[in-house]
Amino acid sequence: MPAETKVCSPPVAATLAAAPHPLVRAARAVTRVDRAVLAILTLLVGIAVAAPTQLGPTLGFTLDSLLSIGPFLIASVATAAWLRAAGADRSIARVFGANPGKAIVLAALFGALSPFCSCGVIPVIAALLASGVPLAPVMAFWVASPVMAPDMYFITAGALGFEFATAKTLAAVGVGLFAGGVTWALQRMGGFADPLRRRACGRCGATALQGGVVAWRFWREPARLALFREEAVKTTLFLGKWLLLAFVLESLMLAWLPAGLLASWVGENAAAIPLAALVGVPAYLNGYAAVPVVAGLIQTGMAPAAAMSFMVAGAMTSIPAAIAVYTLVRRRVFVWYVALALGLSMLVGYAYAAWLAL
Repeated sequence: MPAETKVCSPPVAATLAAAPHPLVRAARAVTRVDRAVLAILTLLVGIAVAAPTQLGPTLGFTLDSLLSIGPFLIASVATAAWLRAAGADRSIARVFGANPGKAIVLAALFGALSPFCSCGVIPVIAALLASGVPLAPVMAFWVASPVMAPDMYFITAGALGFEFATAKTLAAVGVGLFAGGVTWALQRMGGFADPLRRRACGRCGATALQGGVVAWRFWREPARLALFREEAVKTTLFLGKWLLLAFVLESLMLAWLPAGLLASWVGENAAAIPLAALVGVPAYLNGYAAVPVVAGLIQTGMAPAAAMSFMVAGAMTSIPAAIAVYTLVRRRVFVWYVALALGLSMLVGYAYAAWLAL
């Protein structure tokens, strides 16, 4: 009769030793929490403890900002998910990639006429990049759009004159063309081959499901409808949480670091234009709110060229917008975006100074 095999359980002491410490378990649970959600909760709790009077304005500003950007977010997410489910994203990418030069020109012109700010343009560029549109025309639209809009032109002209408003409009088109053209040149040399972060695009599996066939009425096929829902929910949650964090930070910047204080640092001096660009890039400078601030600074002696550089830099990017962008695109694309905002705003300032000197 064979001997009975005895299965020995590990000693109790060994089991207890292998179990993680409660603090370790807590740390692991924290690390599993979404970083954006954790940052938002930390900020709100910090405000409630350190500055309770600011909590209400911050929540109100964040809600208003989400409501204002909501239509753009919904439209861009729905469009991207529709193109993905229909299998048309690759076709659109081929159309934009077939004639990049023409696509860049159209993107820069359309960007100069669109009403997006540096945060509001993010859902749009996310939809374009997720659909496979090349980075060069997307970048042209990306940097041109926040600089000018049709209604902003007349507001700027009323406060700063038609010459300044026209120059800013031409600057919007110019920076779009320059950014798109240089990005295209770098792409032809092998740069920016895959601009989106892997977790942000979710392209895996879409091609196999679509089978290379475009079906615009995707809802007739359960598999495509499921893909549409999956993409829409995933993209909305991804962009929504980071935009929510951006708006919370934006409310604090507006409350504790007013644009007027930042702008007052760039007075009349030899380094006015570079300093204006350096201050403008991280600062939140809404294109509409900046007009009276800059008009007052010009009246007190700020050089118009420095004011132009400050407004263009502040429109193209800001800390809140940069946070959202950083989570969307790869690091090299993010660095390129910030470098373009800084370099092009300085270039616009010097070009306007040369025009005024004629």
